[in-house]
Amino acid sequence: MVEETIDTIETEEPTSEIRKVTIIGLLVNIILTLAKIVIGFFAGSSSVIADGVHSLTDCSTDIAVIVGVKYWNKGPDVDHPYGHRRIEAMTTVFIGVMLLIAGLVLIYSAIIKIHSQKYSVPEWSAFIVAIISIIAKEALYRWTYSKADNLKCNALKANAWHHRSDAFSSVPVAIAIGFAKYDKTWAVLDPIASVAVSFFILKASYDIAWPALLELSDSGVNEDKVKLIQVLVYSVEGVKSLHQLRTRFQGNGIYVDLHIQVDPNITVREGHSIAGRVKHLLLKEDSQIIDVLVHLEPSDD
Repeated sequence: MVEETIDTIETEEPTSEIRKVTIIGLLVNIILTLAKIVIGFFAGSSSVIADGVHSLTDCSTDIAVIVGVKYWNKGPDVDHPYGHRRIEAMTTVFIGVMLLIAGLVLIYSAIIKIHSQKYSVPEWSAFIVAIISIIAKEALYRWTYSKADNLKCNALKANAWHHRSDAFSSVPVAIAIGFAKYDKTWAVLDPIASVAVSFFILKASYDIAWPALLELSDSGVNEDKVKLIQVLVYSVEGVKSLHQLRTRFQGNGIYVDLHIQVDPNITVREGHSIAGRVKHLLLKEDSQIIDVLVHLEPSDD
């Protein structure tokens, strides 16, 4: 009963913090979305309106994290004996896909604008809201990413990058408006810069979604981590050999499954003790490892 209480406290604390960070981000996104669309309409800036629509994707990913964190931090149960951490990977992939869509939409919109050659000089209010958006979203990115790093939450990191993508998308808007106010022929910079920035968004989408897709496909740790595990296992007295070492990710954690061979003449209790030392050492030396399953076999020699 004591262990269950401790596990519940450890689960609820990061869940509450992740939800708090995301709700603050959601409120900022709602304010910026409304400001961009309303001011963009009255200031005659289609790029600011489009940027406001792009901010709506941030709201959707905030909601995805708020809903998702309720489930992925739940402990193991009958239906999910390994826990619910894969829900985090699924949420991360969703955010990556939303970034991909946002990037492609920005590219498409920019190409249409370049082709139509219909440029207008917006009011200064459009420039001001774009600058405010850049500052606010970059600050939100840095704060959210710092929190995500401390909480070791990939989905929150992905959401942080989505905040930065919104800041990036506001940069060409501010530049274009600033130059257009100086000389209206420079308004063409808006769609051109949007295309360039969109490629950064697409790169962020790949960096976010690909690791989560690998996790969902049950990919294992890299070769360096495998060698480290092997060295640790062989350092345990009584281990004759090691084989069938398998690993898989569950959120930020790693599950390890391995077979070790021991002296066939020792007692079951002694063999169990060796397996226990192997498990304890791996959990102690690598904080990413959250569980180890050791299978005992008699050594052939």
